[in-house]
Amino acid sequence: MNLPFFIARRYLFSKKSYNAINIISAISAMGVALAAMAMVVTLSVFNGFQDLVADLFTAFDPELKVIPAEGKHIRQQDRVVQLLAKDPDVAALTPVLEDQAMIVQGQEQVSVTIKGVADNWPLQADLQRILYPQMQRDIILHADVLEYGVLGIQLAARLGLNADFHDPLTLYAPRRGARVNMANPMTAFNQGELLSPGYVFMVQQSKYDANYIVTSLGFAQTLFDQKDRISQLEIKLKRADTMGNIQRRLQKRVGERFIVQNRYEQQEDVFRIMRIEKFIAYLFLSFILFIASFNIIGSLSMLMIDKQADVRTLTNLGATPRFIRRLFALEGIMISVLGAILGTLLGLLLCYLQQTYGFVPMGREQGDFIIESYPVSVHPLDIALVLLTVIIVNALVIWLPVKRLSRRILQ
Repeated sequence: MNLPFFIARRYLFSKKSYNAINIISAISAMGVALAAMAMVVTLSVFNGFQDLVADLFTAFDPELKVIPAEGKHIRQQDRVVQLLAKDPDVAALTPVLEDQAMIVQGQEQVSVTIKGVADNWPLQADLQRILYPQMQRDIILHADVLEYGVLGIQLAARLGLNADFHDPLTLYAPRRGARVNMANPMTAFNQGELLSPGYVFMVQQSKYDANYIVTSLGFAQTLFDQKDRISQLEIKLKRADTMGNIQRRLQKRVGERFIVQNRYEQQEDVFRIMRIEKFIAYLFLSFILFIASFNIIGSLSMLMIDKQADVRTLTNLGATPRFIRRLFALEGIMISVLGAILGTLLGLLLCYLQQTYGFVPMGREQGDFIIESYPVSVHPLDIALVLLTVIIVNALVIWLPVKRLSRRILQ
């Protein structure tokens, strides 16, 4: 048996000569517990917001996206298109052409992103969730010579349009290689018109809702002078639970000419900011934990004074200074571990209650935000990180004071 651990455990739970030592030890453990609880809850809330944003983007972003490593476009008949279309893990492959255009509506001139998609694009997007008003019929982006455009809801509001507008929208895009004729500048632009299909989309992300128009691939290729060219391939998998392995395998198949991105990589800027915010919150909470850990030093100091007679007895029996230091250091670590376990359990309980009952609302009035209460998502790696942080921080805080105090009582 590890003798220092055995003695430290007895000291932790045994009655001390001075009741104040028990009180200070309990306060020290509670300080660590509160810091650990705050870390668990805060990191879980950040996870909840990240999962919420990912879920919002899921309705519009593909599971995997293939883009060229260099340049903006690839040929629609490129070998890689045929290669991916025949892959056994690919349920749907959608060619897409995405570029900037100018939309003119009355006095408004707005720069928008045109996303031209193939007819099988509804297989990629969760359209029934994002269309407004909601509908159950098939999505049609072109019919004979007519072209339709589905606007983001914020873009439609900016242009002063209803979901079912009557006059066609006029769009302009620069012609490839055209020179501007100052006498007639419009000759340097391609022009196209889009009709309303009777609905708009609402992803609840300004990046899409305020800037995007979804239309047919043929219309986009004509508007941008990109016949038989696309900017990306969107992939829907047969099994989304194996996305990581399939992404790595497809990346090897397409080679260095292309980049295969998952949903998080498609929105790298958004999720990078969220990871940075979570990391900064973790650092602040670790500093609070560091301050709270100094309570343990007071508890250990009084315990050493209380156990001087035991220390002398152990020394006479042959205990070395290193043994004594280990004894009291283990005492401090045990206090911190108990606090960490208690705080983690309390944090998990609060997360469960928030997930189940949502007792902390996002706003005062119902409908102020996308969700009614703060989202929470507990990740096992975060729990392990909290426990590891508590142990390391307390070990660093405890060791040097214990070393100095043990020298004094051994003199």
